[in-house]
Amino acid sequence: MESDAHRAVALQMVDLDVGRLRQPDTVVLEQVNWTVREGEYWALGGLQGSGKSDLLFTAAGLIPPIKGSYRVFGNEIGPGYEKELLQARLAVGLVFDGGRMLTHLTLGQNVVLPLEYHHNYSGKECDERSASLLELVELGEYTSRMPGTVNRNLQQRAGLARALGLKPKVLLLDNPLSGLDPRDAFWWLNFLDKLAEGHPAVDGQPMTIVVTGDDLRPWRNRARQFGALSNRKFIPLGGREELERRNDSLLQELLRR
Repeated sequence: MESDAHRAVALQMVDLDVGRLRQPDTVVLEQVNWTVREGEYWALGGLQGSGKSDLLFTAAGLIPPIKGSYRVFGNEIGPGYEKELLQARLAVGLVFDGGRMLTHLTLGQNVVLPLEYHHNYSGKECDERSASLLELVELGEYTSRMPGTVNRNLQQRAGLARALGLKPKVLLLDNPLSGLDPRDAFWWLNFLDKLAEGHPAVDGQPMTIVVTGDDLRPWRNRARQFGALSNRKFIPLGGREELERRNDSLLQELLRR
């Protein structure tokens, strides 16, 4: 495997203050220093209200930083949506907790929406691409279903298909295992392993992945880098070996020991 020193920096936050989505001037995390390199697989743990979603929304460009510097593949991301930064922004995909489907559109229409917006595809091309993406997440027969007619897990899978449509280099997943039974959770863990290793859907290139959760146990042998959020701070935890050696109270909570 390529050494860290030779892998490109995908995301970099320097002394970053993160706000809340609904209260962008309220600091939820302060002085975040975090570097994500290409091909890494991060799991970030934190209790409810610790700022996990807000950190990912900031990384996805949905919330401007309150203070500090944030770069995506070397491009400084600010509060605006400058045209020259569009490709850098599109390099980061986000899967919302629960999928966040638009309820007046079918699952297929939801999945194809970013492609219609960012690419000049014909209607037939959009339909084919949407069907292919839903087939990828084992929802091929659900293309014409409305979000309200399927459960939360399937809506979230459709959200994953939508995020993969633009072939991002970095995939952010907000609490993807929340509320899932063991069988559905196992599906997500296995699928993300395949993306991290290099899935044909992303041209066989290992995808950079960041997941969040209030329980780190499912990720202990899946993710390769770990962090925690507590008391408005981002705390790097290191890799799997370092995680096993730590014995502080926060980590015990996140590992449910």
